[in-house]
Amino acid sequence: MHASQLATEVDQDPRYSGIARLRAETRFYDAVIDEVDGRRIRVGEHWLTDWASCNYLGFDLEPQIIGAVEEQLRRWGTHPSWSRMLGNPALYPQIEERLAALLGAEDTLVLPTITQIHLSVIPVLAQRGTILIDARAHKTIWDGCVFARAQGATLSRFRSLDELAALLKTATTGPVLVCMDGVNSMTGNIPDVRAYLDLCRAHGAILYIDDAHGFGVIGARAEDETSPYGLSGNSIIRYCGAAYDNVVLVGGFSKAYSSLLAFLAVPTVLKNRLKSAAAPYLYSGPSPTASLATVLAGFDVNADRGDKLRAELYRMSMRVLQHVRGLGVFTPNTDDTPIIELPIALDRDLVEVSERLWQRGLFVTLAPYPGVPRDQVGFRVQVTAANTDAEVDELNAVITELAADGVLQEARESSAS
Repeated sequence: MHASQLATEVDQDPRYSGIARLRAETRFYDAVIDEVDGRRIRVGEHWLTDWASCNYLGFDLEPQIIGAVEEQLRRWGTHPSWSRMLGNPALYPQIEERLAALLGAEDTLVLPTITQIHLSVIPVLAQRGTILIDARAHKTIWDGCVFARAQGATLSRFRSLDELAALLKTATTGPVLVCMDGVNSMTGNIPDVRAYLDLCRAHGAILYIDDAHGFGVIGARAEDETSPYGLSGNSIIRYCGAAYDNVVLVGGFSKAYSSLLAFLAVPTVLKNRLKSAAAPYLYSGPSPTASLATVLAGFDVNADRGDKLRAELYRMSMRVLQHVRGLGVFTPNTDDTPIIELPIALDRDLVEVSERLWQRGLFVTLAPYPGVPRDQVGFRVQVTAANTDAEVDELNAVITELAADGVLQEARESSAS
């Protein structure tokens, strides 16, 4: 089979057909960004407001963080090309120590990406035991679980706490690993981690939780918090007031901290085992020096004024959410995080809606079928602390127009988390 024939086969595969159509018929996929000005971006001659960014705290535009890069580049070069097994610039242990202190965890291990962590660490943890995965979990978690299944683990999905409880009662092949999202990447909702942990602990299972969208945004609750997001952005575990027993917390710096790096919060004994068994530690090239530098500088900014930024992020997120809810428009977001999904009416076409958004100057994340169920096809808006009130006004005006024209789904009596 020629490469061109293979490409046709892939495009016709129903798993990829929705995205293939968007790539062919919209301007939202493979867009070449020619210029950035705050949260405004230029594609060719067309300026749009960026609502697809996951840089929740605006660290990508923070002068103090940008200014921290040059010194470290001069010290380490652009990319000390050792695997971590061979050699670690001193930036690595500095990051791990500061991260463990921020999270309140025994220890941490940093690796380049969350995707690499899922593919390499889940099989190590599961061995030939049992994996139970939340049906709403991110596809990269699912990929890691499928890889573990290929190496001998058993794999089942659950859709509720009751289903998980039933599966745990029959999980006789250990170790048992329960995998799920923290803050959900589509709905923006926050699971009841304490309830999941209680179940896991009662059955001797490990809760493996990916908090990519929560780390940096939500954290420990306190009387002096500046918003309902809590303090410090130190993850869903601290937000829910839980301890790290029976927990493997996975998170990343690529969203709130705007840097290419990811981490696990684990006991030191497990960290040392992963150093011998996880492929990214043994073989992968490291994160670029600039990313390590911006993580360390991000810790400083977070300590100095992170809670003020989270308060602003909450304020602007609520401006959008309250407007959406006031219009009677459906969004699955019930927990007021900055991730606002807006499914379109079932009789509307996502390509046509995307063109309208483009013309109105909104750059968003599209959610096609089969990446999401048919009744969830639509687009996602992500608010950041670097957005302005004027940009929120523009966004709300377009949402009003779409609602008036019947493009968006009407609110439902209850929303699933």
